Amino acid sequence: MKEKIIERYDRTENGQVIIDVAASKVEELYEDFDKQAPYHRKDLDEELAAYLAGCVREIGKSEFVIRITLDRAPSGELQARIRTSLYKFFMYQRELEIASVTRTLKHSLMLLLAGFALLFLSFRLHGCPERPFYQNVLIEGVTIAAWVSLWEALSIVLFNWWPSRHRIKQNFRIANAEVLFQAQDGGL
Repeated sequence: MKEKIIERYDRTENGQVIIDVAASKVEELYEDFDKQAPYHRKDLDEELAAYLAGCVREIGKSEFVIRITLDRAPSGELQARIRTSLYKFFMYQRELEIASVTRTLKHSLMLLLAGFALLFLSFRLHGCPERPFYQNVLIEGVTIAAWVSLWEALSIVLFNWWPSRHRIKQNFRIANAEVLFQAQDGGL
């Protein structure tokens, strides 16, 4: 199945997958809200960023380049600015994802510590002989809360961390991808 997906893409002479991006002008690659900012500071168009991420997800671990086709060939300086903006945008996305993972892991650690503290308390309370009924209910409640807290901490690490880790790697790959340019007529 994966080979059929990769067959949709052209390849360079070196066998790298080519992710094609077509726009009539450079401005179409960027969001409209920051019109006054230079290209190296502008945010990429949201749909373009999602498209690049989707393509990289689709091709998996295959080596790739990004080929941008424009109506007119951009100058060397403009090409450098576009490359820089792509790099900065996806490295920024990577940093945001790293910060999110850090927050998630801290939250998980707090739940883990709370779970162990509640479990310790529960074991201590279980050691007391001859308790009234309400104390038994309280002890069972503390035990359940301890296990819920421990399970939540474990599930955060096991299930939420991996997708974020994948997005961090993906953003790094896109940021460091080779960017090629061509004019609509095929030259550059």
